[in-house]
Amino acid sequence: MSIETEADAEATDFSRVEELAGELGEAIAETPEYRTFEETKQAVEEDDEAQEKVKEFEQLRQEFMLARQTGEATQEDVQKVREAQQELHSLPVMDEYLEAQQALETKLEAVNDAISAPLNVDFGDQASGCCED
Repeated sequence: MSIETEADAEATDFSRVEELAGELGEAIAETPEYRTFEETKQAVEEDDEAQEKVKEFEQLRQEFMLARQTGEATQEDVQKVREAQQELHSLPVMDEYLEAQQALETKLEAVNDAISAPLNVDFGDQASGCCED
C-alpha cells in the first residue's frame, strides 16, 4: 500500500512538465525553421572563407574589448570591428545563416508567448535586474 505525499505529487507533476518540454523540443527540431537553421549553420562551418572572416572578426573584436577595458579604444578601432562584421555578413552563406537564425528566433518567441500566455507571467521586465520594488 502506497501513500502519495504532496511532495510526491508535485514531483510527478513536474516530471510531466519536463516530459512535455522534451516533446516540445523534439517538435521544434522538426520545424522547417530549425532544419534550415541547422543546414545554414553547417554551411557556414564548412565554408573556408566564412571561417576565415569569423576568425578575423573575433580577433578584432577581442582586441577591441581589451582596448576598451584599458581605456585605449579609439573610433578607428570601432570602425575596424564594424568593417570586419560587414565583410562577414556580406558573404552569401553568412547572410543565409543570419536570416535562418532570425526566422528561428521569431518562431521560438512565438512558442514562448504561447507558453507564457496561460500563466499570465511576463519575466521580460525582470531581465535586467533582480528583486526590484
